[in-house]
Amino acid sequence: MNLSFINLSLIFLLFTTSTSVSGKIFSDHISPDFTASYLTGDGNTGTFLVSRNNTFKAAIFNPDKQQTSFFYLCIIHSASNTIIWSANRDAPISNSDIVKLTGEGITIFDKNGNSKWSTPTLKSQVKKLSLTEMGNLVLLDQFNHSLWESFQHPTDTIVIGQRLSVGSSLSSASSSSNFSTGNYNLTITSSDAILQWFGQTYWKLSVDSKAYRISHDDIQYMTVNTTGFYIFGHNETVLVYQLGLSVTNFRIAKLAYNGQFTISSSQLSGESLKQEFVGPNDACQIPLACGRLGLCNDNTLSSSSSSPGCSCPSNFHVASGNSGGCVPNDGSRSLSLACTNSSTNNHSQSVVSFLSIGYGVRYFGNKYSDPIIYGVNLSVCQGLCSSNCSCLGILYRNSSGSCYMIENELGSINNGGEGDMLGLIKTNVRFDIDNEETSQKDGFPVIAAVLLPIAGMILLMVLVFFVMWRKSRKSKKQEVKLGKQISISHSSCELDSDPFSIPGLPMRFDYEELEVATDNFKTLIGSGAFGVVYKGVLPDKTIVAVKKIINIGIQGKKDFLAEIAVIGNIHHVNLVRLKGFCAQRGHRMLVYEYMNRGSLDRNLFGGVGQPVLEWQERLDVALGTARGLAYLHSGCEQKIIHCDIKPENILLHDHFQARISDFGLSKLLSPEQSGLFTTMRGTRGYLAPEWLTNSAISEKTDVYSFGMVLLELISGRKNCSFKSRSHSMDDDHKNSNGNNGNSSNSSTTGLIYFPLYALEMHEQKSYMDLADPRLEGRVTIDEVEKLVRIALCCVHEDPALRPNMVTVVGMLEGGTPLPQPRMESLNFLRFYGRRFSEASVIAEENEHGSAMMQQLRDSTRFVSGFSYMSSQQISGPR
Repeated sequence: MNLSFINLSLIFLLFTTSTSVSGKIFSDHISPDFTASYLTGDGNTGTFLVSRNNTFKAAIFNPDKQQTSFFYLCIIHSASNTIIWSANRDAPISNSDIVKLTGEGITIFDKNGNSKWSTPTLKSQVKKLSLTEMGNLVLLDQFNHSLWESFQHPTDTIVIGQRLSVGSSLSSASSSSNFSTGNYNLTITSSDAILQWFGQTYWKLSVDSKAYRISHDDIQYMTVNTTGFYIFGHNETVLVYQLGLSVTNFRIAKLAYNGQFTISSSQLSGESLKQEFVGPNDACQIPLACGRLGLCNDNTLSSSSSSPGCSCPSNFHVASGNSGGCVPNDGSRSLSLACTNSSTNNHSQSVVSFLSIGYGVRYFGNKYSDPIIYGVNLSVCQGLCSSNCSCLGILYRNSSGSCYMIENELGSINNGGEGDMLGLIKTNVRFDIDNEETSQKDGFPVIAAVLLPIAGMILLMVLVFFVMWRKSRKSKKQEVKLGKQISISHSSCELDSDPFSIPGLPMRFDYEELEVATDNFKTLIGSGAFGVVYKGVLPDKTIVAVKKIINIGIQGKKDFLAEIAVIGNIHHVNLVRLKGFCAQRGHRMLVYEYMNRGSLDRNLFGGVGQPVLEWQERLDVALGTARGLAYLHSGCEQKIIHCDIKPENILLHDHFQARISDFGLSKLLSPEQSGLFTTMRGTRGYLAPEWLTNSAISEKTDVYSFGMVLLELISGRKNCSFKSRSHSMDDDHKNSNGNNGNSSNSSTTGLIYFPLYALEMHEQKSYMDLADPRLEGRVTIDEVEKLVRIALCCVHEDPALRPNMVTVVGMLEGGTPLPQPRMESLNFLRFYGRRFSEASVIAEENEHGSAMMQQLRDSTRFVSGFSYMSSQQISGPR
């Protein structure tokens, strides 16, 4: 009896000490060991805490009375009943589930005691939970220090006094009654505020007509207050952007569930919110304005409705059910899904095909993105999309050969685009295997099944015999020489005795024609290991560069043929154009378009009197080279690996437009090949590690070489260069520009391996130490950091960690986020750097040191002339 009385007393004591009282609403703050549910809130509204002046309230709220299991812990603006924050947006609870405050923080439990949401682990015990007059829910310790704040974890809204810092974002709700994270994001970058949907940008504050740009500082945060909307920069004091809005008492910035960014305000207590700003204001620029692949017509907007007119493009009709959008008229076709395998069974299969949505259309995502490649034909553009599972369609501009890709998700399209812009949507075409087999069996005679294979074999044998006979007869009478049919006798010495034929070749020149064009090879503009280059003028006044192969040999012939086969059939604005060739009486010559600014090495490392290449010019060279490589790797029928990317093989035209040259060492990969094994080829200092380990090479080999070139663009020096040990890195430029560089205390020289120095400075965040000092501060630390990070990612030891060139183009353009280099895949640079250093020290101590040092100098020497050559220095870092 006494035991029962004690148990009942304990139960009563626990009940009475709980601060959770039905209908009780606390003001300003509550203490730990507090429990609340929707049912215990005031008048079944779920409210359990209000700010000191009742401006905001904390409640367990249900936005959809029809859904009894959609309750959220929310902060609500009392006067306008606007929800500004929700805790468990992706884990709704029922009306009987509880919110509990303990010394560890806030936790939401379901009826089975499972945690649905909680605050993170805190550094000290919670003393109280406070709701401020600004709408900030704050956990405080015994010293009233903040342990956690809802303002630091925004959902889809910010209010007065709240900041959205650079790198942070707002995420839309799925609908007005479903607070789960939607697919729209507002992100604050260092230069803008942007809206994105599945990674596709569809609005930028910087291009909105109502936004005023005050300065070009890097952005720090976005905020709203009673006077307007602002984005601040340096030291949180410099204003970068602002919107001119009227003074008000209450204002919020919200990313709505439909993807529009809105700013609303109210002047009087109890007044409903009025919208002051919306972006984008063009309804057709919203990704799902008319559903998936719906055709949005903003010309049909009426004065009484902000909704656009929607229809379907030709070849499509409105989808049935609640899915919305449009689907193909052909029932055997279905729209592709990004990187997913469509459900199939043993009796059906599907193939990828494209369905036209016509000319003159535009897609919201293309307004803020560049083509993935320029100057290609439509089939190449389609091929790029077919091989990319994330690609769902393309837009192709006929006039420029520009190829835009629709990736990840397919939104609405709209009219009013350029007339030569063609839209194609990727579809899956299904066919039934059993039906085909049945139709064949039902109407196909058994005798035909037996006789047709026999007849086919006989026909094939006859065809082979005829081809062999004709080939033998033809070789006795004539030879086909490079697309020109020329009759010769066996005693003739006019032409080579090793004829070959390559389809689709450029113009063929006679030796005498080129002799006249070059004024008997008078003006030398470049030289290298396998020949020289002369300036020439064709009869039509076209200026050309004529590369004369001197060292023919077996390898010389192979390089000559490879160059014609590769570059003779491709065209791109960032690839040097092969205008013709000569193969006559032992002469081998290639005729290129003339690049009036010469090679990159001459412009970048030039000596006395050579103007400094400005930072923007370096960026243009890097981007042009990257685009050219992206085309070689993914824009051709066969993947082309250049194998010798270096400054000498990057030529510059007007306005420093970069064009890749010298394809003599290139290798071709079929679409089925991911890599190949081949003899080592390339140039010292630019060779990827896989060359040195006899591993398979791939397009990532070119990516490594590009990364090395990018480091040279940053520093303005060769990656492997000599300097006096007492000098600074800046002294290299003084020496390279013709100064003596003598110092009274410098008597030794060392070999500097710049990629290692770049890695060390990246680790220390000392990026300005890497910039070419000749720029004299005409570059910012962020600009240098961007290129250093891209370069280091390109030179990862593991090829799989290197980005592809399409991604590199995106990073250079700014549309693709910059990754952080992987240190574990860059440690090999420390080994290379140590080997370089040891080589220079040994050379000094060795009795033949002067000869060895000269050899090392020769390995890092650059050709300052106008080079169309391949230096063929086949070795790696030593």
